[in-house]
Amino acid sequence: MDAMVTTEHATETGHGRVRVLLVDDEALMRAGLRLMIDGTHGIEVIGEAADGGTALEQIRALDPDVVLMDIRMPRMTGLEALRALREENSEMRVVMLTAFDTDEFLLEALRAGAVSFLLKDSLPQEVVDAVLDAADDRPRFSPDVLSRLVRLASADGTAGSAASRADADGGVRSRADGSPAGPSAGGSEEGSISSPAPPGITEREWEVGRLVAQGLANPEVGEALFMSVATVKTHLGRLYHKLQVTNRVQLAIRVLELGG
Repeated sequence: MDAMVTTEHATETGHGRVRVLLVDDEALMRAGLRLMIDGTHGIEVIGEAADGGTALEQIRALDPDVVLMDIRMPRMTGLEALRALREENSEMRVVMLTAFDTDEFLLEALRAGAVSFLLKDSLPQEVVDAVLDAADDRPRFSPDVLSRLVRLASADGTAGSAASRADADGGVRSRADGSPAGPSAGGSEEGSISSPAPPGITEREWEVGRLVAQGLANPEVGEALFMSVATVKTHLGRLYHKLQVTNRVQLAIRVLELGG
């Protein structure tokens, strides 16, 4: 892995530093990740773990801001550790590291609350950007992972393609250079043809959810619906509670599953 990282990251994390836990059963992989990110843009690697069980202990002891975790490990996998965190009602931001042979886990981990996915051969800048975005609860996916999620979604009949329709403010970043993908032209027209709000969801909340699923950032949602960003956030909070999701990626998946 090339350890050179550029300094062109426009995202402000809002943290004086971003404390990261590295979790991978391969010591060489952990060493490479540490070399890539430690000391870059205020990122500090505060610990390492070689399996999910040790990771849970480290998370409880160190309380990192972001966890970079392999999805497949001996004894306890990253997916099992992520589920254990959610059962504890932890809001820990976990970026999953994956290889090409883990298709069956991608949608599962998204639903379990992973913030982002990265391929293990991602460029150093992509890893740095993913960590900084995760600290701000902004999902990011490697372009190859996005294409796989779209394929999986079409086979699974669910909405993993929500991950490919994205924004840079609380949505999903999809370009390798870290620039926002943005909603596609005509996205609002697509959003106008959909099912009515599910039971328990107001029409206004549903409108917000549909626009989020199209990849609009909060200010864009507000502009489209003539409401303030604060009001958008209020509706999002209610949707998270009613649909039992914890982030925008899960929300987008759930909205599209419900026909939004």
